Amino acid sequence: MPEIVGIRFKRTGRLYYFDPNGLSLNIDDWVIVETTKGREIGRVILAPHQVEESELTEPLKPILQVADQASLEKMETFKAKEAEALQTCRQKVREHDLPMKLLDAEYNFDGSRLTFFFTAEGRVDFRQLVRDLASAFKTRVELRQVGVRDEARMIGGLGPCGRELCCASFLGDFINVSIKMAKEQDLPLSPNKISGMCGRLLCCLSYESQQYCEAKQRLPHLGDTVQTPEGCGRVVGLNIIKDSATVELPSGSTIELAVAEVKREPQPEGEARPAKKRRNRKGKRREEDSDD
Repeated sequence: MPEIVGIRFKRTGRLYYFDPNGLSLNIDDWVIVETTKGREIGRVILAPHQVEESELTEPLKPILQVADQASLEKMETFKAKEAEALQTCRQKVREHDLPMKLLDAEYNFDGSRLTFFFTAEGRVDFRQLVRDLASAFKTRVELRQVGVRDEARMIGGLGPCGRELCCASFLGDFINVSIKMAKEQDLPLSPNKISGMCGRLLCCLSYESQQYCEAKQRLPHLGDTVQTPEGCGRVVGLNIIKDSATVELPSGSTIELAVAEVKREPQPEGEARPAKKRRNRKGKRREEDSDD
């Protein structure tokens, strides 16, 4: 079976796989690899291990060598120049009056390439800017347009939970998130409540989505008639975290019971569960099945 090692070139971001090339590697080792953009230095995140041949989608490039002290010092030297390079580029952008917002500057480890990341509402003609920057820095210059989620990752900050943004601290690839996940977790659908710094849906909505789906299969539905130790009643509330249901008894009192203490009554054939009313786009009431 082939052997692979997982390398990451930034603190967070995608994990890339390479052939360890017979080298003895440990997690957090710095290595030099050949990529489509030239030589790069990255950190070992996933130690060498064997995988099935069928799991590989393309041939792996080999790791060239473990980074020595001289390479690491060179990397730190150029990294220290990135803030100054960003300021210079911003000045050039103002001179050319280009509609773009610069986010970050990044040298590769040996200074042979300098990449600037930016956001813009549309396409930007920055050909003259690249020529000016190449002349100023005496190296190959690239400008790369990124989206709002990448912008949040680069800038960083704190989320509504009070912790550092997931994308800026540990998240590898961005996760597909949908509004359905918020509905499944009974979260408020206000954009202010379920959106992150990037303005998109919170990545963390996906973390417990599967668990909520599985939990809801065990729970009765709102409006269902159930049997409890206190008698027959109607479900008026659900607590997925506690795995419990709130049941209204004929007397008007309510009790909260674990799912194991609640027995669902069989639904008469042809009888749907009570419909709940929602407003359509015009503000009028409409009937919908409670499964929606």
